Amino acid sequence: MIALAAAALGWVLLHLVLAGPLRPRLVSRLGLPAYRGLFSVLSAGSLGLLIWTYREAPYIEFWPTTSVVALAPLLVMPIALLLLVGSLRPSSPTLAGPDMVLKGPLPVRGFTRITRHPMLWAFSLWAVSHMIANGDLAHWLLAGAILVTAVNGMYSIDRKRAAQFGEEWQRFIERTSIMPLAAVLQGRVRLRWQDVGMGNILVSAVLYGLILWAHEMLFGTPALHP
Repeated sequence: MIALAAAALGWVLLHLVLAGPLRPRLVSRLGLPAYRGLFSVLSAGSLGLLIWTYREAPYIEFWPTTSVVALAPLLVMPIALLLLVGSLRPSSPTLAGPDMVLKGPLPVRGFTRITRHPMLWAFSLWAVSHMIANGDLAHWLLAGAILVTAVNGMYSIDRKRAAQFGEEWQRFIERTSIMPLAAVLQGRVRLRWQDVGMGNILVSAVLYGLILWAHEMLFGTPALHP
C-alpha cells in the first residue's frame, strides 16, 4: 500500500509540478518537442507503475461493493466513453499540441460545444464512478490520483492556451464551458445532433460492450456484479 501511495503521489506531482511551474524552464532548455516527448515517456512510466502497484496492493475496505453501488460505473461509463471518443478530434484546442494544427479562429464544434475538456471529463467520470463502486483504499488511491490530475488539467490547459492564443482563446471560452452543457444552457452556443454524431455513439457503444466482456480478464473483477 505504501508503494501504491508513492506511485499515486508521483503521478500527481508529475502533472502538477512538471507540467506546471517547471514547464516553462524545461521548455526553454529542451525545446517544446523534446519536453513533450519527455513528459509523454514519464507519464507512461508513471501510469504503468501506478497500475502495477495497484494490482499488488492489499484490500483495505471502506464499504463493500454491492449491486447497488456497482450501478455507478455501469450508468456513468457510457457517457464517459462517448466523451472520450468525441474528444479525439485533431482540431480540438484542448488536445496536446494544438499549435501544430490550429491556425486562425479556434473552432467551436463537435464535443467542444458540450465542454471544452471532453477527454478530461471522461477520465473524471471514470474516477468518480469507480470510487463510488469500490470502497477500498487501493481503488481510491488509483482513481483519486487520476481525478486530481484530470480536474487540475482543465484549469492548467486553460491557463496555457490563454497565454498561447490570447484573444482567440478568450473568444473560444466565451462560447464554451468547463462544466458539461453549461454554455448550451446559458445560450452561448447551440448543440446540434451532428456535434454528437451517430458514429461516436456507435463506437462508444462497442467499446462499452468490449469493456463489459473483458473487464474481469483485464482487471480481475467482473463489471456486472451479482
